[in-house]
Parts: sequence; structure tokens; C-alpha cells
Amino acid sequence: VQLQASGGGLVQAGGSLRLSCAASGRTLGAYDMGWFRQAPGKEREIVAAIKLIGGNIYYADAVKGRFTISRDNVKNTLDLQMNSLKPEDTAVYYCAAASALFRGGIRTRPDEYIYWGQGTQVTVSS
Repeated sequence: VQLQASGGGLVQAGGSLRLSCAASGRTLGAYDMGWFRQAPGKEREIVAAIKLIGGNIYYADAVKGRFTISRDNVKNTLDLQMNSLKPEDTAVYYCAAASALFRGGIRTRPDEYIYWGQGTQVTVSS
């Protein structure tokens, strides 16, 4: 599956952005999905994830109550609604896919995901 992330940009603190990840080559209906981010000089970290089977959702503590992950397996898209943005949310955001055959809990490590989008820059000014 090929993933294409979009929707990043420059926004003032307190503002909102909606990221979208479009899939091609295969339906998202075969994958657990996640959003990650990487700030300069920092490791890539999980932002939010959603399982295909059961629909369980995970949010990193830093974004709980502000970000919402959603998926549309018919439209083949994964979205991340980001509200009340803070300067510390500044990073390159990546969407990623992992096999939905995994029967464990939500995966939060980057090395657990197989396919990656190219990243979209989010910059939050203070």
C-alpha cells in the first residue's frame, strides 16, 4: 500500500489543522493505522493509532483531548483532526500502516509499522 499524507502547514497556537492520509494500491481495510511525528533532534513518536478490528484507539498523553484520529475504509483515508495546537506540536507528521492480522493490542512503536507516508510538516507559532 502507498500512503500520501497531506494537510500540514503553519498555524498559530490555539489553531486547528486536519491531516489526511490517502492510500492507494490496497485498501486500508487490511491495516491497523497510526499517526507519528518527529521533531528536529527527536525520535519519531506515536501520536495516535486505530485498529481495524474492534476500532480501538490510542492517543499519546500529549495530544489527548485535542487530537482525533479517524478512518474511512471506503474512501481509503485516515485523518487526524488537531485542535488547540501548541508550539510543541511542531513536527513532521507521518501516517503509517501495520498488518491488521496482529491479534495483540494497539502498536505504538515505529518499528511495528510496515508502510509509511512521506510526511507533512506542521508548524505551530507562539
